[in-house]
Amino acid sequence: MSDLINKQVILKSRPVGEPKESDFALVETPIPESGEGEILSRTIYLSLDPYMRGRISAGKSYAASVELGSVIVGGTVSQVIKSNHPQFQVGDFVLSNNGWQTYAVSKGETLRKLDPTQAPLSYSLGVLGMPGLTAYAALLDIGQPKEGETVVVSAASGAVGAVVGQIAKIKGARVVGIVGSDDKRDYIVKELGFDVGINRKTQELDSALKEAAPNGIDVYYDNTAGVILETVLQQINLGARIPLVGLISEYNATSTPSGPNLMPLLIKRALIKGFLVSDYQHQFNDFLRDVSGWLQSGQLKYKEDIVVGLQNAPSAFIGLLRGDNFGKLIVKVNDNPTAA
Repeated sequence: MSDLINKQVILKSRPVGEPKESDFALVETPIPESGEGEILSRTIYLSLDPYMRGRISAGKSYAASVELGSVIVGGTVSQVIKSNHPQFQVGDFVLSNNGWQTYAVSKGETLRKLDPTQAPLSYSLGVLGMPGLTAYAALLDIGQPKEGETVVVSAASGAVGAVVGQIAKIKGARVVGIVGSDDKRDYIVKELGFDVGINRKTQELDSALKEAAPNGIDVYYDNTAGVILETVLQQINLGARIPLVGLISEYNATSTPSGPNLMPLLIKRALIKGFLVSDYQHQFNDFLRDVSGWLQSGQLKYKEDIVVGLQNAPSAFIGLLRGDNFGKLIVKVNDNPTAA
């Protein structure tokens, strides 16, 4: 395989504010050789997720930053093309962390075999993967929605928010989704079954929330923080719960944003709790059982936004942080041999 090339997207410079395409570079290197106990896999799908913005920054966070000149991190679906590992055979499909590149070597500890007959392979990067587990665990463990309560979800048409809203409906809650376009508002209401959709770009958020949730807000699933959180806090109910899952509104900030008024948290004795999906791997089997069942029964719907070509990953990622994507954003790096 020495005549084949491994394409990689590396971090060329650390972004200041919104990332630019010049912060990334597409390079070509020889395909790595797998050693004893290792496998070589070819990337089929690459997941693009908001957390990656923090990983390409220098600031201290819950995970190490990507070094300059290194491959950008990311979850992938890959196919084994060479194996020196007893548990993996050539042709196996695996959930991996190859990052933004076409080939990678792994020792196999973090790989999970995928059955392409159970669900489309790309689903393991979305509704049946990390974003889906994020939606499931944070909503049910922290939010704990009860029948008849009102749940508000920001970034409600995204990979996480869309699943959150549908699970909340399954649990009997009234669900209000906040999105950034009329098309997304129509989608979450007409396709996903949200009770109300709010376009934050064209509607005045405070009055729209009061109309959508006249009895107040019991659970706010927060993917964005910022102005939306500040507005929601003024309308929370006694004992409200807020899973703090994402800070999309702040990821490109060049200075520390001013915080919301936290007095309502005190007065309403509300719970706001930060969430990292890595703390909830013990719930993965329950999540997979429940969400797979809801998908098969039609209670849960799922939408993907697929970009073709590794070279297009930087522009797609920049668009993700702007909210340009519609559904779970995935890069198709190589052809899927299971596709019809």
